[in-house]
Amino acid sequence: MAVDLNLLAENIIKGKKNPAVELVNEALAENVPVGDIISNGLIAGMAVVGEKFKNNEFYVPEVLIAARAMKECMAILKPLLAENGIEPVGTVVIGTVKGDLHDIGKNLVAMMLQGNGFDVIDLGVDVSAEDYVKTAIDKGADIIALSALLTTTMPSMQQTVDALKATGNTKVKVMIGGAPVTQKFADEIGADGYSADAASAVDLAKTFIN
Repeated sequence: MAVDLNLLAENIIKGKKNPAVELVNEALAENVPVGDIISNGLIAGMAVVGEKFKNNEFYVPEVLIAARAMKECMAILKPLLAENGIEPVGTVVIGTVKGDLHDIGKNLVAMMLQGNGFDVIDLGVDVSAEDYVKTAIDKGADIIALSALLTTTMPSMQQTVDALKATGNTKVKVMIGGAPVTQKFADEIGADGYSADAASAVDLAKTFIN
């Protein structure tokens, strides 16, 4: 009896962590390729969650519960990725900017990116421009994702963009978001992109990779 990866996707959408983990372990026991489990189970489920979130059918709590289920499954699969030669779609360094301690939005974006096959390096909150840039360059990241919830901390985003430019690195893209942040502000500071919510952030990150 082959494991139904659609059922795994369903459990992710509903945030049913334990049944999802069981299905992942069953799939591995049946030698289902790790890439298939991730693509047809976890990513497929998180894609639906992202759509529902965009369409206001899901709210932050539902997304967090789904993301938690996805994260538990990824914890099992992540060690097997390298063994199977599966590369992440891209690498994102994410954090909340210097002086800002809010992390719900940032965590949501990090989980959604991870659920879509990105390798996510989460630096946490109150992150300096230097830390973002150093980590991105050391880890060969494709994207730096900055979050701010306070208007007073938004200038830190400008500092990070400037610090990256000062290194002469043109490969790393900077995307920004957070309640007070706008496309206009992104344009003013020279960021590469802005997204209004976690699902759109994933779409934006994918455009940078492609």
